[in-house]
Amino acid sequence: MELSVRSKAIAGMAAVLLAACGHAPPPAPASAARSVARPPPPAQPAAPGQRAAYDNVEMYKTDVAQHIVRYNAAYTFSGALPPMLPAIVVLSITVDAEGRPTKVTVVRSRDSEASRVALASVQRSAPLPRPFNLVGAHNHSLTFAETFLFNDEYRFQLRTLAPVQ
Repeated sequence: MELSVRSKAIAGMAAVLLAACGHAPPPAPASAARSVARPPPPAQPAAPGQRAAYDNVEMYKTDVAQHIVRYNAAYTFSGALPPMLPAIVVLSITVDAEGRPTKVTVVRSRDSEASRVALASVQRSAPLPRPFNLVGAHNHSLTFAETFLFNDEYRFQLRTLAPVQ
């Protein structure tokens, strides 16, 4: 008798599953049938303008420089560099796999105010673009240098983006 109860239960579940599978989806509207199938849109990067991979560190530095300028527009200038730069600051920037600056140090500077502006601009820009494939499994960070070129108003251009002189 227990076998017949078990059999009935299994048969009931099978019937429910078959009934659920037997329903066809509703027909598509006529307008959808005439439309051309389009491929899905490409995956969007994590941040506007950010790539999903980099060919080299210079390409990454260009994205970082554009990012820093975007977040520090009030502290930058554009156009030709002055003939004599009042201040030049070189920073060493280390970022983790997520683009967070983990270590930012002044490598070269003769002007403490310009150094403060450069350091603050990196902090205001955090997180920076993710370095994706430039950070390996064994090396969990990427270190690179960026040069800040200052005019006499303590506004800067980044060497990576500065026009050729």
